[in-house]
This record gives sequence, C-alpha cells and structure tokens, in this order.
Amino acid sequence: MLLIVTFRPEFQLPWTGQPQVTMLALNRLDRHDRTALATQIAGDKALPDEVIDQIVDRTDGVPLFVEELTKSVLESGLLREDRDRYVLDGALPPFAIPTTLHASLLARLDRLASVRLVAQIGAAIGREFSYALLRAVSRLPEDELQASLARLVASELVFQRGMPPDALYTFKHALVQDAAHGSLLRSSRQQLHAQIAAALETHSPELMDNQPELFAQHYAEAGLVEKSVAFWGKAGHRSVARSAMAEAAAQFRKGLDQLALLPEDRERLQQELEFCSALGAVLRAVKGQAAPETGQAYSRARELWEQLGSPSEFVQVPYGLSSYHTTRGEFDLAQRLDEDLLRLSLQRNDSAGLVLGHNASGYKLMYGGKFAASRSHLEAVLALYDPTSLPPLACPSDRNRAPSGSTGVFWNCPLLPRLSRTGVGTKQRSNR
Repeated sequence: MLLIVTFRPEFQLPWTGQPQVTMLALNRLDRHDRTALATQIAGDKALPDEVIDQIVDRTDGVPLFVEELTKSVLESGLLREDRDRYVLDGALPPFAIPTTLHASLLARLDRLASVRLVAQIGAAIGREFSYALLRAVSRLPEDELQASLARLVASELVFQRGMPPDALYTFKHALVQDAAHGSLLRSSRQQLHAQIAAALETHSPELMDNQPELFAQHYAEAGLVEKSVAFWGKAGHRSVARSAMAEAAAQFRKGLDQLALLPEDRERLQQELEFCSALGAVLRAVKGQAAPETGQAYSRARELWEQLGSPSEFVQVPYGLSSYHTTRGEFDLAQRLDEDLLRLSLQRNDSAGLVLGHNASGYKLMYGGKFAASRSHLEAVLALYDPTSLPPLACPSDRNRAPSGSTGVFWNCPLLPRLSRTGVGTKQRSNR
C-alpha cells in the first residue's frame, strides 16, 4: 500500500526517520512554472510581458495565488483579446494588480457585484452550503438566485454538485470563503448569522440535536451569547457521549469563551462551574490526569464551587482536583482537599460526598503505605455506597440521569470498577 500524506511545515512528524518513509518537500513554484501556470489559466493565450512579470513577482510561487491573480487580471478589463494573445492597451495602471491573495479575491468578488450578496450569504453558512438553505436565507426570487449562482460557479470561486433545489455548493478554498465573509460589515454579518440559525431551526430542526455546534457557531457570530453558550454545552455533552473527548474539550472551551462576555452574576457563575467541571473531566482523558490543563480546569471549578456555596451536585469537583494532585505525587494537597470534602459532607449528611471523600482518602493513604487507615476509609465506602440511591457515581455521561444542574460527566470516577470486584455495583455496571 502506498500512502501519500500532505501537511504544512509546522506539523511535527511522529514517523520521521523510519526506513519506509520518504520525505518530499513541495517548494514554491519557480519563475518558469509560474509563467506556465498563468499562461495555461489564460487559455494558452500569451499575456503581455509586464503583466506576466507582475503576476510572477507578486505571487511568490504560491499556486493558488498565481491562479487567482491571473483570473483577477483577466476579469479586470485591462486586457483585450487579439487572436492568440492578450494585448494591453496603454501602460499598466499603478496598483492595477492586487498585491495579496486576499485583495485579489476581494477584487474578483467586487467585479461580480450582482452575485456578491449570494457569495457572502454562502460564506456565512460555511465552506459548503446547500441551495435550499441559501434560498431560505436570501429570500431572492428563484430565477435571480439561480442566475447568480451560475455566475459564481462560472467564475470557479465555487463548485457545484447536483442541480437545484438539491444542489450543494463548495467554496474552492477556505481563503475564498474568508474573503467573502470578511467583506461583510459587522452589523450585517451578525444579522445574517442570526437569520441562518433561524432558517436552520425552521427547515432542519433535527440538526439542533445532531449538530448543536453548528447553531453554537452561528449564534456566537450573531452576538447571541446566551444561545451560543447553551448550544456549546449541548455540543460538548454530545461529544462526550460519543467519546469524542478532544472535540468535547474544544467545545466546552468555546462555551467558556462566550460565557466571559456575560455579566458576572450568579447564573453565569453556575454555568461556568458546569463547563469547568465538565472540561476537567474531559481533559483527564485528553491530556491526562496529571496534566497542567486538567489541574487548571479543576482549580477554577473549585473556586467557583466554593464561591457558590459548595453545591452538593458538584462534589466531583474537589474529588477531581484531589485526584489531580494525587497523580502528581502532591499527597498533602490532595489529603487536605479530601478532609475538607469529608467534613462538609458530614455536616450535610451528603452520601455522595462521603463516598467520594472516603474513596479518595483511602487510596491516598494506601499509596503512602498507611494501610490500616486506608482500610478504614475504604470499608466506609463499601458501607455507604448504594448504586440505587447514588446512580450518578455509576453512570457514564448521561445528562438526563444526572442531578439537576450538574454536568453529567461522572465517568471519570474510578470508584465503580474497583467496588465491582467486591460485588458492590455489579448490577448497575452491567446495565452500562
């Protein structure tokens, strides 16, 4: 089997140095190849020397830039066709050829004024967009919309698959989408993203459950922060349920970024606690239990937990932070957290907190060689733990069964597999 992998220079190769791997550096096009590519795009008609010189000099050997800049010049009206060549009537005006790829793409969109709105709406939808959604958002007459799309496809800025009303369109390159999206004014962009989210909700309501991150992105762009936060949370929990932990971590972080835009009231702090608690649990799988990122997430969660009065539905927060310190060999810090959790849980008669506190203390004492003290804590766990009355400690991420307001991420608790060896929790575990 021959496998060809392309990547950018910043990518670190994990397989370098192996005998079956051959590296091939794809350098920028040389002057001869740049000229050949520009001539080919011009339909094999010769371009004036001064035009070729500017295209070759300004594109820096990047193939996409050569292609887009050549098309930009051909569409600009500066050249006239004369049999087998293009002719430049008069001197080439200053700044006639854009100096950057972004400027070249914007110049091409500007010259397609009649279809610019369609390109902008498509860019706001995404790299790929459907005819049906574009029609719902643009509200343009059918013939006008199809004519605009035909021009956009003819320009080769967008590719088409299928025929309307079932057609799908894809921007040729992410830079083309970025140029079209970036040409929108901030107010227009926000309004457009809000319209897209509303159209998706109306015409494809199933996506609210299947692709909540799509709504989160559009609401974030629309400036509708609270809705964006809600959907980032939904996306994160969905990713956890699918064991897509790296994606879940990114989604919880985006939710936290949006939360930072809201006023710091109790409701926001509660939501931040939920996200930080879930992020800490996810990072244990993605980065590791002793990773600094895991500790940071749990430390912030514990600050919020204490600030909000140490709500009992988030007792997994101090437990998670204790596990972080234990894994790093910081037993004194971990033990103080466990003692605080046990003291608070005794005051509240909180069974979940007592189970977690005794379990964490038992294992830390065991690691420290204090076996008699360790045994008393672990026996307390066996006496207290009841899988029917404490289901969150035995369930994977299941928001519907988790306590009200909690994150639903309890899969990281190591309690159940160890207890199941003694026969406690075996039935609950088999249901998983």
